[in-house]
Amino acid sequence: MLRSVEITAELTNPPRDEGSHNLHWQKKLELSLDCFICGRTGRTTAFEYGQEHALCSADDEHPPHPAAARIAAFDVTGERHRTALRAVVDYWWAPFHDVKRDRASTALTRAPWVRLFLGYYCPQAGESGGFSMQTNMVRPVRDSCGHCAHPLATSEQAPGIRLLT
Repeated sequence: MLRSVEITAELTNPPRDEGSHNLHWQKKLELSLDCFICGRTGRTTAFEYGQEHALCSADDEHPPHPAAARIAAFDVTGERHRTALRAVVDYWWAPFHDVKRDRASTALTRAPWVRLFLGYYCPQAGESGGFSMQTNMVRPVRDSCGHCAHPLATSEQAPGIRLLT
């Protein structure tokens, strides 16, 4: 069955000034999914926009392998002090039983989480940097430049994960 998940996130940014760091969402993410290929629940699955498949992390008994999943949409909006992301992930799912954990799979794993990646350019250091945010972090989360400590963004709420179909 083809399933779709919508992922949403919002950050507040400090006022743009001469120290602007060109903060941007990177077109990749990690999402926990139940993988019918390796028969394991709650697998970290890595996605990159434009790739025709994702990569399941599997476990000690199974090496990482392609997953029938992809980023179908990646939309960014921004206002004066806010930047938002909406991504849609499509993936194939089939029911199975995870023998190692003795539980049935679900269309959206039992405790879904997502990790989103951001990048920036530090004009003071003349270097790029990056950081990530994920659902299981204690909020608010404030991120700063790793080169000059300039404040970049604040995450007040965890990213949203919603099964669409």
